[in-house]
Amino acid sequence: MDTIGLDLHKRESQLCTLGDDGTVAERRIVTSRERFTAVLGARPPARILVEASTESDWVARHLESLGHEVIVADPNFSPMYASRSRRVKTDKRDARTLADALRLGAYRTAHRVSAARRHMRAELAVREALVRTRTRYVSLAKALIRRDGLRLPNSEARFVADRIEALPLAAPLEAELSPLVDVLGPINAKIAAADARMTGFVESDATIALVATAPGVGPVTASAVVATADDITRFRSAHQFEAYLGLVPSERSSGESRRIGRITKAGNSRVRYLLVEAGWRILRSKTPATAALRAWALAIAIRRGKRVAVVALARRLAGIIYAMWRDGVPYDAGKLRTPCPREGPTT
Repeated sequence: MDTIGLDLHKRESQLCTLGDDGTVAERRIVTSRERFTAVLGARPPARILVEASTESDWVARHLESLGHEVIVADPNFSPMYASRSRRVKTDKRDARTLADALRLGAYRTAHRVSAARRHMRAELAVREALVRTRTRYVSLAKALIRRDGLRLPNSEARFVADRIEALPLAAPLEAELSPLVDVLGPINAKIAAADARMTGFVESDATIALVATAPGVGPVTASAVVATADDITRFRSAHQFEAYLGLVPSERSSGESRRIGRITKAGNSRVRYLLVEAGWRILRSKTPATAALRAWALAIAIRRGKRVAVVALARRLAGIIYAMWRDGVPYDAGKLRTPCPREGPTT
């Protein structure tokens, strides 16, 4: 069976085919279903290695439908590129390196999420874009209002348009704000619809409903965690899950020197941000269910400050979610251990 390295790009991709007889064939093709079918559809089944990227999922599924064995590899696995010279980088060299890595087994398989989880990720990405857009518009509106010596009362973002209309605005300022106010209404409606879909995920997905029982975790955070992790069994421990989300401290050690730094911030930034926000909610909560976690975090806050304590709380919350998901049990504050607080990670 031939071995193919596919250096995938948005418009054109590079193929390197290593034949069983030692031959090497290189070819550049347009990245489209039609061209993949024309070039690889009629040939005997082959093993193909492609890096994980935006296009890798649909390309892998299409090539598999043509009868090939497709492996999506983690692009951060450095041994896969051990033979590549960093001073000369071309698509041909990349494709040949991928083909050699596949033949040698010097690659690490990337996890491929299910179609349902891909759809959920897309829903979350669209909601995040809408929220960020609304935040920018609200910030601009508040700045324009302050410029005229007025103040907008504190409120949730979805009520800002109503608060603006209640202010005694001068005619020029009203004309300046009118386009923003007109846009905020539809954006609020779209965000509310997205939130309703997140609530629907909780009602229809048992795993999301389970994760949502954790303190500080709502439908959006629970959906984001489940859609990102997809399968909790692929993580050997809670620490590996925390590292996957970028919530563990970075380290640069050599010999007797050991330096612990800020959190790595690897992995999905959306989930990490949402877990940190959940940490803030726990720290500000007064409910008995969060008392143990709050006391643990406050002990860190006394020594390191609240920001460090909240990040440490987000990391511990990720470990709790891992245990809940692994064991299939809802959150139970009575099962929490009360370890002595250690130095939390910095932000």
